[in-house]
Amino acid sequence: MSEQKAVEADEVSEAQIAVHWKEEEFIYPSPRFVSQALMTDPGIYERFAIENFPECFKEYADLLSWYKYWHTTFDPSDAPCWKWFVGGRINACYNCVDRHLDQYKNKAAIIFVPEPEDEDHQILTFQELYVRVNEFAALLRDFAGLKAGDRVTLQMPMTPELPITMLACARLGVIHSEVFGGFSGRSCGERIADLGSRVLITIDGYYRSGSLLDHKKKADEAVAVAKDEGQVVDKVLVWRRHPGQYASQTPMVDGRDHFVNDLLADYAGKRVDPVPLPAEDPLFIMYTSGTTGRPKGCQHSIGGYLSYVAGTSKFVQDIHPTDVYWCLADIGWITGHSYIVYGPLVLAASSVMYEGVPTYPDAGRVWRIAERLDVNIFHTAPTTIRMLRKAGPDEPAKYNFHFKHMTTVGEPIEPEVWRWYYDVVGKGEAAIVDTFWQTENGGFLCSTLPALQPMKPGSTGPALPGIHPVIYDEDGNEIAPGANAAGNICIRAPWPGSFQTIWGDRARYVETYYAKYCQDKDSTDWRDWPYLTGDGAMEAEDGYFRILGRIDDVINVAGHRLGTKELESASLTVEEVAEAAVVPVADEIKGRVPDVYVSLKPGHDASDEIAAKVKAAIDDAIGKIARPKNVYIVPDMPKTRSGKIMRRVLAAISNTMEIGDLTTLANPDVVEEIRIVVQGVEKLATRKGPADIARFGDE
Repeated sequence: MSEQKAVEADEVSEAQIAVHWKEEEFIYPSPRFVSQALMTDPGIYERFAIENFPECFKEYADLLSWYKYWHTTFDPSDAPCWKWFVGGRINACYNCVDRHLDQYKNKAAIIFVPEPEDEDHQILTFQELYVRVNEFAALLRDFAGLKAGDRVTLQMPMTPELPITMLACARLGVIHSEVFGGFSGRSCGERIADLGSRVLITIDGYYRSGSLLDHKKKADEAVAVAKDEGQVVDKVLVWRRHPGQYASQTPMVDGRDHFVNDLLADYAGKRVDPVPLPAEDPLFIMYTSGTTGRPKGCQHSIGGYLSYVAGTSKFVQDIHPTDVYWCLADIGWITGHSYIVYGPLVLAASSVMYEGVPTYPDAGRVWRIAERLDVNIFHTAPTTIRMLRKAGPDEPAKYNFHFKHMTTVGEPIEPEVWRWYYDVVGKGEAAIVDTFWQTENGGFLCSTLPALQPMKPGSTGPALPGIHPVIYDEDGNEIAPGANAAGNICIRAPWPGSFQTIWGDRARYVETYYAKYCQDKDSTDWRDWPYLTGDGAMEAEDGYFRILGRIDDVINVAGHRLGTKELESASLTVEEVAEAAVVPVADEIKGRVPDVYVSLKPGHDASDEIAAKVKAAIDDAIGKIARPKNVYIVPDMPKTRSGKIMRRVLAAISNTMEIGDLTTLANPDVVEEIRIVVQGVEKLATRKGPADIARFGDE
């Protein structure tokens, strides 16, 4: 569908979301794929019917190894903070590493592909992974003094040291929280403070677009920001990208900073028994942007989360131990946690990690890697697919790789992009699963089971077994399948992969995800607590769902959720800026990117310098992933009589859409002035206001 229609589909009416597309044709998986698929029994949907809740999820939990079986599958006593497999004892690291040694010790667990093509791949067998995880776990315990229940913050890129660190933490019961490596030091420091970490684990540098970036400098900023917010970091553990070298220009701080590679010499050969932990204990905290205020720390449990990613990895992605599986995502996001580290490793798969940019040094890089490693399962986001399609639409045909299965994740994929993915990348042979889920959910919510249902371009497919969606309008009325209207997609019943709460803020957890459609706030019956995903969707008559994207003030940029309030707050740190508003604009590669509108304080005139300062402030506060496409300096914001900025109007202008009804605006005249400048039409000869409207920063 066109960019304009894609944006129109995100428009929210008073009670539901309008839709403008036609349903696409079904495409069936090949008999060759079906013949080897791990799930070919349609009876799974009956086994996971809502009448069989919650005991149906025992089927996923039984994919794991338990020290002690649970006595209660599902505990709703603290609704809606659900607990799963209560009484069970388990260790995530044991399930991902130790239990595979008898059968697969010399099999590749992680295959690391550095960005520089002249640097050798690193192969970590399950035995090598076991050794390295044990040695680092000993260091964390004996040198850093970490124990079960402690929290530790990581800000690491895509190198093997990241999964080693995560698994070492999981072995001890230490709760890890990875901050995306591309985020700023400030963003990391704020998360350290929220989590109460006293240890930060990082790396000196990593490669991006051919350059060795200085990553250590972010650690110094993060520690300073955390200290300003009352949290002292007493140890910074720094891995080296190249052994024996230092990739950073930032000095090490005596007494605080320590090179991990040097310390490990004292722990060579050490073994640490995995700690049997309560299934409902936290495994990790992953922060996601919120519509207001600070980022939310999503707390995921050990037993529930691990069982759900095991089940979905096995049955949705069809991962066998003999497969070479490549998820081209970043472990700094939930996709990487669930489907680079924990899901594939718990199934004894070989999981590929790539350090750098997919199009470096050219558009054939991804396909050369796939050919060399004989990858047969490929997993990436629509943003990456669009990027590869634009940079080298004919490149896949040049390489001898063959995928049996491909996953798309993170945002809706347009049908025309889906077809290129299927025809050119998949060579008409691979089964595609178009998955819908979120950081909070732990694993996939909607997707076809690839051997059971046909694919439909642009549609995520039906709900997965055990997931029971419903679409409500704003007033709580259910929108029926086939109504050709969309609303807020919710999930009726809990599932094990769902997060337990927001770290340190139960009230925000309830208010954000459950309060809107809750039937009884005092109830402990799960039926009274439908989960609000915050996404708009429609359900076709055939039961396939199509996701529109966020319904709140979160912009989904290249699959990364960025809170507009965070971007606006960063803009307001610029001295000259009085007001800021951020809206999504359609982008050919990233799907959505932010446009920033600012108005200035009296006495300041619009200039390129001010626009550049706004971009720099966003880079500093959040990171370059949040960099706006444009910064527009305007004389005033379109506002309602109560003073609320009408972002809908700005979004319509940015996306060259019909602006719609302006009767509720207090200053409707300003809208036409903004529109003329933003859309590239000649400026009005005269205007009212303290400064000319100006457009800056186009990229």
